Amino acid sequence: MTILDKIKKLNRGIAVLIDPDTFGQGNEIDGFLEKVEIAKPDFIFIGGSSVSKVDFEDCVEKTKRKLNIPLVLFPGASHHLSKDADAVLFLSLISGRNPDFLIGQHVKAVDELESLKLEVIPTSYLLINGGQMTSVEYVSRTTPIPKDAFSIARKTAVAGKYLGHQLIYADAGSGALNPINCEMIQSLATVDSPLIIGGGLRSISAIEMAHENGANLVVIGNRLEEDLDFLLDLKLYKEVQK
Repeated sequence: MTILDKIKKLNRGIAVLIDPDTFGQGNEIDGFLEKVEIAKPDFIFIGGSSVSKVDFEDCVEKTKRKLNIPLVLFPGASHHLSKDADAVLFLSLISGRNPDFLIGQHVKAVDELESLKLEVIPTSYLLINGGQMTSVEYVSRTTPIPKDAFSIARKTAVAGKYLGHQLIYADAGSGALNPINCEMIQSLATVDSPLIIGGGLRSISAIEMAHENGANLVVIGNRLEEDLDFLLDLKLYKEVQK
């Protein structure tokens, strides 16, 4: 079964996002991965906005060696690729109008991507305002969609689907003050494409809200940097859902 098919079949999926800038140095990632294994998320995402290729590949290799969990690349630039991953979200930042993140980085990645045996998943990437400027907003030099501009977000996602994108990733951004609200998630869920929600999800109630309103998969990143014990809450949540 492909990674895309697995995401499609998920009802209340959870992915843990690892930023190599935070966890890729020394041996500190080993202890983190041991705890992640206990929580047993559905996917591991690896990505960041300003990671060197060496650190990125090192983080992916260590994670793949340690965990038997599907590993998906969440690239912030063309060099964020690795042979050790299972799939890559080929992100097109369609909420913005910066050509480098609509197609430029993608063209730069082609030579390496063609040499790798990765499942490539064309993905509509939408930034939604999460209450403050985030690193991805700064690096991409794009403006996020206002948090209550439901029609704009939905039409943007539909346009992405018409372009052939197979997945929607709506993100409030790393370090967002607020997660994407339930009305926005409901609106994006009507597009009838697998839906990933990330950014600002710091509680089980926020995760549950995203799931109940249509998210196939939620992504948890910064919350774990603040408190690794939150992995135990995620483990309990997944057990209750089963």
